[in-house]
Amino acid sequence: MSIQNKPLQRRGFLRGALATAVLLPLGGALASCAGGGDTASSSAPGGEVDPTKNPFGVAATGKLDAVIFKGGYGIDYVEFAGAIVKKNFPELEVSINPSTDIAQELQPRFVGGNPPDLIDNSGAKSIGFSTILDQLEDLQGVIDANNLEGTKIADTLFDGVLAPGTFDGKLAAINYVLTVYAWWYSASLFKENGWTVPTTWDEAYELGLKAKEKKKFLFVWGKEAATYYQTMAIESAIKEGGDEVRLSLENLKPDCWSQPAVQSVFTAMEKIVKAGMFKPGGAGTVFTAAQAQWSNGQEALLYPSGSWIENEMKDQTKAGFEMTGAPVPVVSASPKIAQTGVRSAGGEPFIVPTKGANVAAGKELLRTMLSKEAATNFAKEKLAPTVVKDTVPADGFGSTALVSQTSMLEKAGKDIFTWNFVDTYGTNPDQLVPWNSFLDGKLDAAGLTKALQDITDKVAKDDSVKKIEVK
Repeated sequence: MSIQNKPLQRRGFLRGALATAVLLPLGGALASCAGGGDTASSSAPGGEVDPTKNPFGVAATGKLDAVIFKGGYGIDYVEFAGAIVKKNFPELEVSINPSTDIAQELQPRFVGGNPPDLIDNSGAKSIGFSTILDQLEDLQGVIDANNLEGTKIADTLFDGVLAPGTFDGKLAAINYVLTVYAWWYSASLFKENGWTVPTTWDEAYELGLKAKEKKKFLFVWGKEAATYYQTMAIESAIKEGGDEVRLSLENLKPDCWSQPAVQSVFTAMEKIVKAGMFKPGGAGTVFTAAQAQWSNGQEALLYPSGSWIENEMKDQTKAGFEMTGAPVPVVSASPKIAQTGVRSAGGEPFIVPTKGANVAAGKELLRTMLSKEAATNFAKEKLAPTVVKDTVPADGFGSTALVSQTSMLEKAGKDIFTWNFVDTYGTNPDQLVPWNSFLDGKLDAAGLTKALQDITDKVAKDDSVKKIEVK
């Protein structure tokens, strides 16, 4: 079985660099389980079903059993959707339960043939998709159904969000939350100084010179998050060199770190390091403390991160900071992918087991979560976008960071991409070492390249590590 896409695992409450996403087990899939759960087809009086209001034929009575990973987002957003389901099916018993160890708690239920009807298969202790793939419903029917507002769900989603949950053509998981990667800055500080957010590395260097005049740094970093700069570099290189850069890295190709686009980014970053535009001492600084030097102390102008940064630093952000995200830069004026392109990855993968006792109800709860009402509730309460478009108002519920995320996604259009090889093969701990040295100025671009290639080659040549071909 060739698994071409692997969902990026949400890090739950460990959303910072301290946690490298744990590799999903890559063993062979369990034998396919034939047959579905109870999808009795009546919710209307007289036993008739209204396909627009009940596309999956949820029975009027029965039980809905959902188990939701309780990480940084809690489970109240699913409870919100569950209350809507309960309103629409008053006699249905709706049970939504939390878990912090999905694999330990639910693998025995898969083996026993009695899994829940809906699962948020997330967190460091999620179940490897390859081990249960044949026991999961194809969720294309959910995407093809109308949402509660009467619009086809497929037409309400951001481009590309279904790819991470698609395995060999089967939509086995729908990732609910979007993480947008960017570099972040204080819009108020930039306005105050008349600065413009750079779109190229040359512009970034020029901004660094202006920062020096104000006795500030361009960047800051913490030891556990040094690879945030690797993420930024890879994204920049993919935009510069196109999809072939991404595929070479994903498939652990020899000399993948020596690709011209990657080298052009490393060289540009090396120039910034040598110019003293990184605040010294990051390799000995806890990452949250380093982030506070940016968000509270405003000692640095830019910080690369995923969109969890606002929530993570909400208690250590200067009043009036106006945290805002922007796409990372490119090298040249003619990148293969527009500079407005962004890395965005879905998290919180929801699955419906085929042997659930009430498959129809599991799909109905997921359909309800994908409604505008439920998705808007999530964005408002968690200050993060879901995969559903047009659920964040112009004011972002008062969050400039959330407004900027929506704006970046809209401007990116189809230029939204991600990669998974770092998480797939668990290389982040090893990669932290050379990145800390590089940002400290103790390792040059050539040394960084060699170190990263050595890490990649070690994985590529290890026959005990199952490789996932990405196409």
